[in-house]
Amino acid sequence: MKTYTAKPGDIDKKWILIDAEGVVLGRLASIVATRLRGKHKPSFTPHMDMGDNVIVVNADKIQLTGNKRQKPNYWHTGHPGGIKSRTNEEILEGAHPERVVMQAVKRMLPGGPLSRKQMTNLRVYASADHPHEAQSPEVLDVKSMNKKNTRSA
Repeated sequence: MKTYTAKPGDIDKKWILIDAEGVVLGRLASIVATRLRGKHKPSFTPHMDMGDNVIVVNADKIQLTGNKRQKPNYWHTGHPGGIKSRTNEEILEGAHPERVVMQAVKRMLPGGPLSRKQMTNLRVYASADHPHEAQSPEVLDVKSMNKKNTRSA
């Protein structure tokens, strides 16, 4: 029996729409990362970009558990003494709340050129409207997925 390896012509990319309102950030990021890599498909091939195009809307209404709203995010400008920080709460209430979701998904993917290519298939929008209606994305209900996967006491 031979191992199946997908060819570029065999890859079927779909458009997926996810509403992030009220969803916990880490759970959303893991679902989106799985869809971007294509691990939900039976023909998954690790070295190919098999994932779907994912659209995330309402990124400003995600849930952060614990004290993660006050968690600082650091970056360095490259100049001496150029360390900067901003909390998740400041980012979510600021001009670009979608960056919190983008960073969480990016950190769920393995590093490398293929992951950077897969990140180009992710579109995150702070509000409910998006310019991808022409692609007729299918809606993925993440809220019901989380309820099925959590254990009840």
